[in-house]
Amino acid sequence: MAARSERLFRFRGRRRRRVGAMVLLESEQFLTELTRLFQKCRTTGSVYITLKKYDGRTKPIPRKGHVEGFEPADNKCLLRATDGKKKISTVVSSKEVNKFQMAYSNLLRANMDGLKKKDKKSKNKKSKATQ
Repeated sequence: MAARSERLFRFRGRRRRRVGAMVLLESEQFLTELTRLFQKCRTTGSVYITLKKYDGRTKPIPRKGHVEGFEPADNKCLLRATDGKKKISTVVSSKEVNKFQMAYSNLLRANMDGLKKKDKKSKNKKSKATQ
C-alpha cells in the first residue's frame, strides 16, 4: 500500500511542474534573450514565438458593464517567446516597430538555419498511388 501511494505522489509531482513566470523586457533585451534561447535550443528543443496585438490592458474585460469607449493611444504589439521552461516577452510600440522588425528579422535569419525542408511528393506519384 505504501509503494502505491508513493508512486501516485511522484506522479502528481511530475504533473505539477511549474514553468517560470513571464518576464517583460525592453526590445533590445528581448532580442538578446531570444538569441540565448535559440543558442540553448540549437541541438535539441524548440523555441515557441507568439505575436499579437496589445491594447495595454492587464486585466480581462468584464462581461457586464464593460467600458465601451476604451481606445488605446497607439497600436502596440506583444511578442512572447518560450522554450518550455523560460518565458520572455516584450511590447513594441508603433513608433519603434520598423527598427525592431529589422533587428528581429536578422535574428531569425541567423538562428533558423537548422530547419529541414519538407519532402514534396509530386502530384503524379500521389495520383498513381490512389488509382
